[in-house]
Amino acid sequence: MISDACIIKEAKGLGFFERYLTVWVILCIVGGIVLGKVAPQFAQALDGMAIYVNHAPVVSIPIAVCLFFMMYPIMVKIDFAEVLKAGKSIKPVGLTLFVNWAIKPFTMYAISVFFLGTLFYGFIGPEAVDLVKMPFGLDLAIGDTYGVGTVVEVGGTKMLQVPLWRSYLAGCILLGIAPCTAMVLVWGYLARGNDGHTLVMVAINSLTMLFLYGPLGGFLLGVGRLPVPWQALFLSIAVYVALPLAAGYISRKWIIARKGEAWFRDKFLHLLTPVTIIALLVTLILLFSFKGETILSNPLTILWIAVPLFLQTCLIFALGYGLARLLKLNYSDAAPSAMIGASNHFEVAIATATMLFGLSSGAALATVVGVLIEVPVMLMLVKVCMNTQGWFSTQAIKEAA
Repeated sequence: MISDACIIKEAKGLGFFERYLTVWVILCIVGGIVLGKVAPQFAQALDGMAIYVNHAPVVSIPIAVCLFFMMYPIMVKIDFAEVLKAGKSIKPVGLTLFVNWAIKPFTMYAISVFFLGTLFYGFIGPEAVDLVKMPFGLDLAIGDTYGVGTVVEVGGTKMLQVPLWRSYLAGCILLGIAPCTAMVLVWGYLARGNDGHTLVMVAINSLTMLFLYGPLGGFLLGVGRLPVPWQALFLSIAVYVALPLAAGYISRKWIIARKGEAWFRDKFLHLLTPVTIIALLVTLILLFSFKGETILSNPLTILWIAVPLFLQTCLIFALGYGLARLLKLNYSDAAPSAMIGASNHFEVAIATATMLFGLSSGAALATVVGVLIEVPVMLMLVKVCMNTQGWFSTQAIKEAA
């Protein structure tokens, strides 16, 4: 059995914020669109508050602040010393890592290309284009091409003009290589899974992302003939994964040393409970203040993106669940192993999309659609797990070392 000390957590179901996450996201879509219509200068002024390199915006300061507070509450809960104990459960841990990193990124790419680039291509618009950031450190002249993008000047700033469907594809790719959110702790609990396994995999995935997220993202973006901003990609991992990871680790150690583990668990973590979702919702309002025109002109845009994301989620869940049965895992390990892969670390995906391509990009919009469908789809998969417990052994099994 994996120790559940990896992340301190009280066993509970969906809280108020989590239960109505889809509703909050829809309200933020509406609020963002209204903000963009009523006060477009305000939203643009916020996005203009950025760290510039060679006269190009690299890091949006308001978004960076919001995204830090999305990630920090997750990271501060993790005690990475406990990750070493994961070796006691080689099968479920190995299965989760295999599905998350060897299968999921590539199936996401294939499904997204088929739907966005073929089946829905005519609905999105063959002539529809999107403006995304120039890759950090790249100096091209107006009219030059980079991948499928063409350098244009917008308001005195160089931008890349790319086909809109490929911008959506970029967002799907970034979701596909971002497995396991803090929300998966809730899904595992609701499915009566092994909390210890779920907790350890959250920690392992956070560490694995430091090394695989950048290379996999760059590779798949390149295959999709999209801009591959390598410097910005690795900077994004440093800012939105490594920084909150380090801050969480250091502050956790300091708080426990000063106040004790009981105070940390019962007081400090309780205060952080709504922080991640509030920061997420503020980010979404800003994002949709830029994407309002796109959605109003083509209200089915969200549907075209949601279909491949929904199918990908169901496919990865089925694959993980089926392999768990073939490996003869007990149900308490099989359920979270399947749902960890199906769930997405949408906080990192949104952060990376906004840094690489811009807050107003189609890529950022695609990552938000992942948030929109997360709760209803994962609740559906929880019910699938609960109704199929008989497929697995319910007795605890000893994993070979």
